[in-house]
Amino acid sequence: MIVKSRVESLELQILRILNARMNLSPKEYSNYLYLEKGYEGEVIFDRTMEEVEKGFLVMNDLLLEHGNTKFQIDSLFISKILHLFEVKYFEGDYFIEGDRWYTNNGVEIKNPLQQMERAESLLRRLVRDLGFNINIESTLVFVNPNFYLYQAPRNLPIIFPNQIPRLLHNLQKQIAPIKNTHTNLSDRLLSLHSHDSPYKRLPEYNFEKLKKGIACSHCHTLNTIVNRKTLICNSCGKRENIHEAVLRSVRDILLLFPEEALTVNMVHEWCNSIKTKKPIRNTLIENFTLIGSGRSTHYIPKNE
Repeated sequence: MIVKSRVESLELQILRILNARMNLSPKEYSNYLYLEKGYEGEVIFDRTMEEVEKGFLVMNDLLLEHGNTKFQIDSLFISKILHLFEVKYFEGDYFIEGDRWYTNNGVEIKNPLQQMERAESLLRRLVRDLGFNINIESTLVFVNPNFYLYQAPRNLPIIFPNQIPRLLHNLQKQIAPIKNTHTNLSDRLLSLHSHDSPYKRLPEYNFEKLKKGIACSHCHTLNTIVNRKTLICNSCGKRENIHEAVLRSVRDILLLFPEEALTVNMVHEWCNSIKTKKPIRNTLIENFTLIGSGRSTHYIPKNE
């Protein structure tokens, strides 16, 4: 049973918007691709685990803290054992020398096993301090079939793509009734989850300097046109109702500029390709709350 669903990180959402509207530095673009690929791998992992997740309490994308040290868990399956999964979407050839990991061309990367072991150690201490005595098993899972690791010792807690069916089989055998202890632990961990990631690395940006237009909901480019009531992407052919496209654009604005007053003029300038302000005004009236009058008129989300 899913206790905490996986969602795209705020950092990934913002970088995806900015990537279409400004020139990211090589470092920023590399970080964006890393987050995009990482999320893609986690979604693949989630789909793979659907057949066994009903037998566990499943918590995804946990950001916890112990002893003033924050740590992240990709997936945690709670039952009589805590199964901690570190998910990677590495592609290509890698090799290990000692405890160091390298790409095929010899570039050293962070050791994902050490990353996982750090999270396990901090989780173990946190769970103990919360008053629970449950064993933890950690597994590093690679989900990309185009990944190969050379010189890997046989005893490492690693699952390669072709071994995932075996992992599912082993988890299936461990399914047991969920007890109050497990539910109480998941409730405590959920209450301790932090929504403010310390890992955000965002470039500087402002409204005036960002490229304007409505991004495609599929390929995220600005290569779109408005044909009557439809947004059409010239890159991938995706078609979208204009009101849905405007609403999506408004959400992008709110992500990038949460402190700015949301106005019809602002959205009209952002979308750029819509000739009249009427569909923008209608979308805002239907989905947001109107505040003020005259020049001070702006909109806020209805739940505020």
